[in-house]
Amino acid sequence: MENKPVFSPELQKEIKSKFYYVDEDPFGKKRLFFENSGGSLRLKACVEAKAKYEMIPDCPMRYHDVSQKLHEVKANGVRDLMEVIFGAAPGEGALVTELTPSRTTFSIMRAIVENVPGKNVVTTSLEHPSAYDALKIYAEKRGMEFRVAQANPKTGGVDVDDILSLVDKDTCVLSVMSASNISGYVFPMKEIITRARAIKPDLYVVSDAVQHQPHQALYAHDLGIDALVIAPYKAFGIRGCGYGYVSDRAAVLPHDKLEGKDPKEWELGTYPHGNFAAMSAMVDYVCWLGRHFTRAEDRRTQYVVGMQKAHEQETALLIRMLEGSAEVPGLRHIPGVEVYFDGPISPERDLVVAMGIKGMDYTALREEYGRRGVLVFERINTSIYSKRIVESLGQTGLIRVSPIHCHDFGDIDQYLKVTAAIAAEFAKK
Repeated sequence: MENKPVFSPELQKEIKSKFYYVDEDPFGKKRLFFENSGGSLRLKACVEAKAKYEMIPDCPMRYHDVSQKLHEVKANGVRDLMEVIFGAAPGEGALVTELTPSRTTFSIMRAIVENVPGKNVVTTSLEHPSAYDALKIYAEKRGMEFRVAQANPKTGGVDVDDILSLVDKDTCVLSVMSASNISGYVFPMKEIITRARAIKPDLYVVSDAVQHQPHQALYAHDLGIDALVIAPYKAFGIRGCGYGYVSDRAAVLPHDKLEGKDPKEWELGTYPHGNFAAMSAMVDYVCWLGRHFTRAEDRRTQYVVGMQKAHEQETALLIRMLEGSAEVPGLRHIPGVEVYFDGPISPERDLVVAMGIKGMDYTALREEYGRRGVLVFERINTSIYSKRIVESLGQTGLIRVSPIHCHDFGDIDQYLKVTAAIAAEFAKK
């Protein structure tokens, strides 16, 4: 079956026009930005919304017209986050707001581990340090056993049976990321949660969805999950904020808050209204994309369809990257190129590729890509952010390649041509 883009040339061009610096860097130098897992290309609308509301000095906790407008902006942003992005039911759960996604994760993990009975906690070797370390630190403070399911180097994920083998009636919390930011492996969270709660019905489950949210819709209500964490700057948005969904029961666990506030309130201080405006701008964009493919009028449906089509486009880009075309060979077919955790392309997989060139140092390879106008990133075992993860996958390092849906086949072909040229020059024979 022929691999085709999901978006028409006209729509693809319009999509690209909505992002900053797709084809060149801030200094005007031509560049292919394939480092979206480190921080995605920014939507112009998100940046502009943030700037618009940052200019306003009024406190949203007052009663005049400007303040009322700011309160409305925040309320809309909270609703977009909870019901549209996280997929919670109206009125369900609570929103955790922090300056960074890592701080959000630590706050949630602390509340659960410090207040939920148990003798052990369970996670995986692929977790980001913010989730892994937070769980380990708070578990050790309570004298809980810290259990880690090891990765499968062939799939780039963790086998479900290996995760569940560590869960028992004394498990306090299970923390499993939604998708790997190294391999693109998507964890089957519905299966994991259903089977884990068959072992312990009231088990708390947390998921780091930072790397998954830019690629697919989230389903907090359908999963019955206790916490999901996202990072706007990884999903076309802005830096300086992190958000988490917590379930009703997790929301009322003891946590830092003012005494007079609602038991489900996790916000400390007056949070920047511009951040909420930026989140609504991101949702506006995805809904705009969704309306090209659905006549549904409700915001959540438009958003889900928009993310579905973005994901389908990314799957087409993934196939192009791995298989290439008659004119340009894919990574699987370029002599000297190694594709890690390779196998049948699952339609569930996120658009992240781990690769290398035989005999070539990963940092040197990243630098060579940079000299040729392609931005990628090396994940190597000398980094505290990468060591545990890459070694658990049987590697000392790798190059992570991470486009997003605004890229097209021409961008993929450019990357493949550069890769072929580097391999021809530097690959160990």
